[in-house]
Amino acid sequence: MKPSNETLLAFYNQLGRVFYGIAVADAVVRKEEIEILNKIVKEKWLPLDNAEDDFHTDAAYQIEIAFDWLLNNELGEGDILEEFEDFRTEHKSLFTPKVKKMILETVEGIADSFHGTNKNEKAFIKSLKSIIA
Repeated sequence: MKPSNETLLAFYNQLGRVFYGIAVADAVVRKEEIEILNKIVKEKWLPLDNAEDDFHTDAAYQIEIAFDWLLNNELGEGDILEEFEDFRTEHKSLFTPKVKKMILETVEGIADSFHGTNKNEKAFIKSLKSIIA
């Protein structure tokens, strides 16, 4: 069964939170991390499906919206991964092999965008891999 637009919006919101989590893992969100996220959203996430929000905008933009909201409110990593794990448990069908690969490519791209992946980012990625495995 195809997921509803509401479910897909929640999924993209969760992804935005995860991508923010990797960016803030070292306590500073860099311009390069935001730029690579925006590039990856446009190149990989927008073409993924045809879901739209209430304003008839591609639902994948919810990734950037959630990321920007967290950034503008200067929130830390918090319990992002725990919430993502709960979402994944409830919506396993969204996590196809292709989507899992895209999630990992996105977090690795963000982590590597500013002087390579540091220790905190590696720990975040390791935890994320165990969630989506």
